[in-house]
Amino acid sequence: MPTISFNDSTVNHQTFVLVGIPGMEERNSWMAFPLCLLYILTFFGNVVILFVIKTEQTLHEPMYLFLSILACSDLGLAISTMPTMLGVYWFDSREISFNACITQMFFIHMFQWLESGILVAMAFDRFVAIRDPLRYTLILSNTVILKISIAILSRAFCLLFPIPFLIKRLPFCKSNVLSHTYCLHPDTMKLACADITVNILYGLIIVVSTLGLDVVVILISYILILQTVLSIASHTERLKALNTCVSHICAILIFYIPMLGVTAVHRFGRHLSPILHMLMANVYIAVPPVLNPIVYSVKTKQIRQRICKMFQ
Repeated sequence: MPTISFNDSTVNHQTFVLVGIPGMEERNSWMAFPLCLLYILTFFGNVVILFVIKTEQTLHEPMYLFLSILACSDLGLAISTMPTMLGVYWFDSREISFNACITQMFFIHMFQWLESGILVAMAFDRFVAIRDPLRYTLILSNTVILKISIAILSRAFCLLFPIPFLIKRLPFCKSNVLSHTYCLHPDTMKLACADITVNILYGLIIVVSTLGLDVVVILISYILILQTVLSIASHTERLKALNTCVSHICAILIFYIPMLGVTAVHRFGRHLSPILHMLMANVYIAVPPVLNPIVYSVKTKQIRQRICKMFQ
């Protein structure tokens, strides 16, 4: 069992301890099978989506190209969290080195904010498709999509690049036990025995400039989409236009609701069972990547037909 606390303030931890089921570590294996199943479904679902979009010429449209980028982001998030989550629950391997923790932290946050940016791009895609369908593919050409993708990736990378250095400068001389089976910046910085004001302020800047800004842009996009849809005379055409947004709306809810749930539980639910905190944290990380391909497979006729053809 790794040492979890020190009284000597001169000690600086080189490892952190990850937590499985709080207070019931001997039952960690209960979570191993469902988590393993979730990861298998995540990899299978997103790889199938990527394969279908790549091989089906009719799906080489902006909407599906953005979907393929979303699938890559979901795979990246799954790969970032899988080693430690399955390690804790399956093999009871709870230690993680300081550098490995910082690396995982960087990639988890980067893929999260990358996905947020992709959802914004997909909202813009739906707006253009409904507002100007005749020039849809001209406005969102492959070159434009590439530039948007590079901009989203650059934003996520540049905003998160200082995080490892802000963490590495802190001394960790007290508890080295994290709250989850993976490393997050807010969770890790709370263990430092030094002033973390800079980390808190920078974290707030990142949240406002990504999550806050993205939510506002998505809301504005859908207000404009609704204005356009209401201006369509035909009731059938209105429903058809709105139906093209259902999958994207589901993806937005799948991404943001668990995030808000975890935030609410951490802020207002300190009296709640630690098991609930653990479940919410795992849902927040593991569920969106597995649900996105399911939603798009069920709600998108072209993808559904191509998948059915693959397995016939």
